[in-house]
Amino acid sequence: MTAEKDDADRRVAAQHAVAEHLRLTAAGHTDEWVKLFAPDAVLEFPYAPAGVPQRVTGRDALFAHMSNFPETFDVEFVDLVFHETVDPSLVIAEFRSKGTALPTGKPYEQTCISVVQTDGDALITHYVDYWNPLVAIEALTPDDAQSVPDNSVTFGG
Repeated sequence: MTAEKDDADRRVAAQHAVAEHLRLTAAGHTDEWVKLFAPDAVLEFPYAPAGVPQRVTGRDALFAHMSNFPETFDVEFVDLVFHETVDPSLVIAEFRSKGTALPTGKPYEQTCISVVQTDGDALITHYVDYWNPLVAIEALTPDDAQSVPDNSVTFGG
């Protein structure tokens, strides 16, 4: 196998892992979703608001963090674009979420950029999720909320 073919296969596998991440997240299949990650994988949220950790490490912690996502948001991910990288195991993905915050019934529309590193088995080892927490906070805040909002957002148990 040539180096170019090997790189192309690794790139396809890495991009597939990210696409599956989005599909399984939207479907609410957290038990399957967590299997896309290496046992010691790291998920980072650089813009995490109060109540959301900036870093989650390991499958058990990832599962706990995302366990309530299906009860929090009903979303689909659209307009997925992969940006070419030099490293075929590194994925830069740009996409949008369209859906509803289930506790409030308010729309949840988000634009995201994710930087994802995979290993030789195409398992996600490091996922940096750049999303706007203000969009989530607005969607999860009831219209009749007090004037001093609780800016925390919780997806896990």
